[in-house]
Amino acid sequence: MPHAHLLVVDDEPSILTTLQKALTLEGYSVDVAGGVRVADEKLKKRSYDLCLFDVMLPDGDGLSLLASLRAAKNEVPVIMMSGHATIDTAVKATRLGAMSFLEKPLNTDALLIAVETALRLQRAESEARELRAASGSTGELVGESGPIKKLVEQIGRAAKSSASVLVTGERGTGKELVARAIHLMSPRAKGPLEKLNCAALPSELIESELFGHEAGAFTGATKQRRGKFERASGGTLFLDEVGDMPLPMQAKLLRVLQEREIERVGGNETIKVDTRVVAATNRDLVKACETDAFRADLYDRLNVVPLHIPPLRARREDIPLLARHFLELAAKANDRPNIRLEDDALQVLASYSFPGNVRELRNLTERLVILTPDDVIRAADVRNCLPGGVAPKAHGLYRPGVPFRVLVEEAERQIIQDALQHHGGQMAATARALDLERSHLYKKARALGLRGTEKGDDDEA
Repeated sequence: MPHAHLLVVDDEPSILTTLQKALTLEGYSVDVAGGVRVADEKLKKRSYDLCLFDVMLPDGDGLSLLASLRAAKNEVPVIMMSGHATIDTAVKATRLGAMSFLEKPLNTDALLIAVETALRLQRAESEARELRAASGSTGELVGESGPIKKLVEQIGRAAKSSASVLVTGERGTGKELVARAIHLMSPRAKGPLEKLNCAALPSELIESELFGHEAGAFTGATKQRRGKFERASGGTLFLDEVGDMPLPMQAKLLRVLQEREIERVGGNETIKVDTRVVAATNRDLVKACETDAFRADLYDRLNVVPLHIPPLRARREDIPLLARHFLELAAKANDRPNIRLEDDALQVLASYSFPGNVRELRNLTERLVILTPDDVIRAADVRNCLPGGVAPKAHGLYRPGVPFRVLVEEAERQIIQDALQHHGGQMAATARALDLERSHLYKKARALGLRGTEKGDDDEA
């Protein structure tokens, strides 16, 4: 696993030399230390992908060094080594969080297998954490509509290449999900996926995040740190909100895309990187280029493979599928296994414009799961959770793409709701005012999720 940085701690110079040579030949970058004090200094100055500690050291022991790492919340994988291994020592090392325990004299092949296995396990755990964190968004490409099928087909074709991809779309459409899908479907899937939100960091920190820095490069840089480009080498770097990247950084990003090499902040070493870039934005970069707010040459470099995610209102037929998917996730997360969406609730969802797109639908579904007291989510529950908490007024009811029955139902509901409010919730008075049979009003109100406050109404309904 090239580009990984290892620290080997042992008090025997010959072992340090042998291990450093063997690991370097495999493409790893290796630092060595002869004792606890030197190892501790190195660990404070920079981060490592894996450590190998001897148990017995001249100024302490490897188990204590491992314990101090875990106490400091440093989860770097550690392999323990010992020429005097006991079952008790191995058990203690495992309890402290060691990935494996190797006996001396070391077998080179066994060592390399242990190192590769530990790094792969660490990567798998990291990806699992990312998937759990993103579990609420894994359904954003659910759908059977023409636009979403076309997008999935384009993602499959784009994934096969190593060209830069520019993903565009409104907020909440699932741009990060598309980037993750491109990575996982690509030949780089076994490599890392790094992410950077260009709008979430001050301009002075973006360069360090992207390219890394050397110890002492600026105030607070107490140890060397690899940047996103270096860590993503062999994999993919997702640059979210790239349209918000400051102009000076745009020039430096362009150079990296052209030269495929970086320099850490405060350093003079040129480091080759093999990193694919997937960028995303909800801005119109063509207009930004016209006003010189975004570099046209960088836009051309990023826009080799353009992908556009349609807004949710352009694929309304997918809303019921998405809503049921998010309902399942929210029901499990909130311990409500029996909750379900009525068809009239799905119709109301399908008629809403969703300016926040799929993210808004996901949040709305979870809100309904939490706030709906019954196990059935009805149209009224959806309307009460929509922005403003009220249904559309009767004027201007026509909306392209919304079925006639949904428009009529919305109008009926608004009329009956207004009439009930006017008559203090009294069903009998409301029925008389609307010139309806009382039983007919009850049936209508119940179907629309409305209830009066008059005594005896619930029984009659």
